[in-house]
Formats: sequence, structure tokens, C-alpha cells
Amino acid sequence: MQVPQAPLFDEYALGRAYDEMFGALGQPRPHYAALFEQLGTLHAPELQRRQQVADRAFLHQGITFTVYGDSRGTERIFPYDLLPRIITGDEWRQLERGLTQRITALNLFLRDIYHEGRILRAGVVPRELIFSCPHYRREMRGLRVQGDRYVSVSGTDLVRLADGQFAVLEDNLRVPSGVSYMLANRAVMKRTFSRLLARYSVRPIDHYAQALLRTLRDLSPQSRPNPTVVLLTPGVFNSAYFEHAFLARQMGIELVEGRDLFVHDNVVYMRTTSGAQRVDVIYRRVDDDFVDPLTFRKDSQLGVTGLFNAYRAGNVSLGNAIGTGVADDKAVYAYVPAIIKFYLDEDPILRNVETYLLDDAVQRDHVLQNLHQLVVKAVGESGGYGMLIGPHSTAEQREQFRAAILANPRNYIAQPTLDLSCAPCFIDERIEPRHIDLRPYILAGQQTVIVPGGLTRVALRRGSLVVNSSQGGGSKDTWVLE
Repeated sequence: MQVPQAPLFDEYALGRAYDEMFGALGQPRPHYAALFEQLGTLHAPELQRRQQVADRAFLHQGITFTVYGDSRGTERIFPYDLLPRIITGDEWRQLERGLTQRITALNLFLRDIYHEGRILRAGVVPRELIFSCPHYRREMRGLRVQGDRYVSVSGTDLVRLADGQFAVLEDNLRVPSGVSYMLANRAVMKRTFSRLLARYSVRPIDHYAQALLRTLRDLSPQSRPNPTVVLLTPGVFNSAYFEHAFLARQMGIELVEGRDLFVHDNVVYMRTTSGAQRVDVIYRRVDDDFVDPLTFRKDSQLGVTGLFNAYRAGNVSLGNAIGTGVADDKAVYAYVPAIIKFYLDEDPILRNVETYLLDDAVQRDHVLQNLHQLVVKAVGESGGYGMLIGPHSTAEQREQFRAAILANPRNYIAQPTLDLSCAPCFIDERIEPRHIDLRPYILAGQQTVIVPGGLTRVALRRGSLVVNSSQGGGSKDTWVLE
């Protein structure tokens, strides 16, 4: 179905997927009407000029990401689409309730599996599923975490399905990335569509960094009233280094590498020009395996020797806690509705996507017979890696995944191929629909804070369902209306 005629929308057609801007009859949804009206007054050269302003802003600020293993080079300017994604206030309030419920239950789940194990004894979640997870850390058994907040910072990936309802695609609980792009997108939008932004009464997001800092300070050992917080980065060659530096600068804290810290008598110190300074809270962007060569990977040069002993002694806090990755294992994801019911005695506000667990013989046989229709994911991968999208795959790729599944079924799950919602994007001097998702960022401190918006990721390639920047995706600003 074609949308109302406007020069930039000549080739914009509605498909099966939910369209964020247009309703079933091809008319703009009420909250998109002002944007559609303004786009009707613009021509491609003017939008192209604004796109160039945005691209220059990203370039001058060094807003990049890294693609590993690409012969054309690793550093890329983060692709940005001019047109905002708009969410109504009512929709956002529902998302806030659902995300708060979810992170509350997952924190209770993590505390339980590392202490009493009630949910395992009850058989709600299989023991073997937890103990076979590569992110389960036996070293965390019985270790008290400050405030029982295992996950302080998370980014949950949401998709809007054909019926217009949001569903959770996956939880990112270890070291969720992308929030710097959310903030950068808004800053660029203020340059390119400032009048429209003011006209829409969009809720602000600029306070995220200070909300993050408050959340991290909440983790401080109680005997430390004015805690020193640092951000631990793997270094300049990490794909998210721009974000690490950006967030440290925004929070006004030190950006450190492992070599900048040392442990003495189970206390962590930072090397400074004026001598050693005690560190109370570490916002770590280093994976569990590399955080302490004394306890985890012996060959790690990214972590701090003895850090885990200081952590175990209660002299330093980590955001997020070690061992949280077990709760964002894509196989554990299938049990989150049951986890919510077990701990909160509530039905999930946000639904899960149907998920097949491949260590179950019946489900595995069904998936192997329908690889051409399903999406298969490795349970511990991220960034769009380790994934097969059946309808867009070759016979050779399906056979490779078939062999991998049979060799290690616990390492894979499968889901239906979803018609992710579409939003208008400025592509090649015209406006076309592209598939999108949404990653809101949840801060779980003494109170749960969800900054209104998130990172809307865009599958910029026509027909693609993969929104990850490493796989050709980009992003756009997310507007939550008052």
C-alpha cells in the first residue's frame, strides 16, 4: 500500500511489518503528523545538507565504532539516520513498567542462584542449564554483592511486532553498550531539526550520565561516604572505547586501564600524579574472563591482579557484578517469564519472543527441519555474530549451522523470523522504510531509572533484519513524548 503522496515518499510502501509512521490505511499516525507535515515541505537537497551536518558532527567528535576482521579498516563513523523514531507517553509508561519488573526479577534470580538456589530446587529453571552456562561463575557462590544489585546497568533489546505490541528480544546484562550513541544522536538532532524537536515537547535524556553516576555511587561500600568511582576500559583498541571515554568525561570520573590500578591488602588503589588514591566503585567495561588474571584468565593483560580478592572482601564494588552473564544467556532468556512469576508473583508486562531450546530433542528436531524459516543464535554471542537468519541464508550456511547445533545443542537457541517494525529513513535522497529495534537503558540503583528514549537501531540495508552496527546497521534519535 502506498502512503500519501509527497515528493520524498514516492517509493515508500507499507509491507507486513508494523509501520511506526503510517497506520493501516497509509495515513500518518497522530504523533507522527507534524513530522510528516514538515517532510512534505522539504526536498532531497535540503535533507542531504542536514545529513552532511550530522555526519560532520559525528566525525569531529570522533564518534566511531570498530568492525573487527574487515580489510577496509576497523574504525567507522557511526551511521546516523536523520529522521527520529517517536514513541508516545502512554507507550513509554508501559515499557517503563515492564522493564522495571524485568530487571527486578533478574536481580533476584542472580542473587538466588549464587546463594540459596530456591528456583533451582523448585525446578522452575533446570540446574543443568545454569551450571552449563559459560558465564556462571562458581567463584561468586555465597559472595555478598552490595545492595544485592548484581545488574546496575543494562540495555534490553525490544522489538515491535506486527500487532503493534513490544516484545523483549534479549537482555544485555554484562557490559551493555551504545548509550553514548543515544546521547550523541540527540545532540546532533538539536542541530538538524531543532524547531521540530521544540514543537514536539520531547522528554530530555541529557541527565543520563549523572543518573549513571548516582547509580554507581549507590554501590559504594557503606563505610565510604564520598566514594571514588572509576571506569575501567580494555583500552583504545576496544570497539566501544569512544563510549568509555565519553561516559567517563560526562560523569567527571577517571577513565583507567588495568595498569592504572593495583591492589594492596585487598584494597584497590589508582595511580595518580599525587600518589595512590583508593578506589571504591569500578564501572567495568572489561569481561569477567579478563578482569583479574589471578582468579580468571591467567594471560589477561586487561585486568587488575588481586581485584577479585578485594571484591570478595567487600572493599570495592563492581558495576556490573561478576557472573551476571548467566542471566543474559539466550537459553536462560526463555525462562524469564517463569522467573518473574516465581519471584514477583506477577505475569510479565512485556512478553518474550517464542524460543526453542535446542538441547531438547523434540524442539531440536523441529528447528533442524525448519532452518530455512527460523533465526538461530549462539547463546553467548552479541553484535549480530553467531547468527543464522533462515529466510536470507544459503544452503551451505544452513548445513554449517546444522552441524554446529548437533555438535553442541546447548550453545544455540532458535526463534521465529520476526517482522520487525519499520520506520522512515532518509536513504539515497528519498525516504524509505527500514526495520528497527529499540534498546532502552535501565539503571538499577536504590531506585530504578530509565531515561526516556534509548538507542533505536536501524537495519540500513534494504530488506535486512540485522540492526547491529557491525553488520551494516545504524541508529536514529528516539523521541519519547510528554
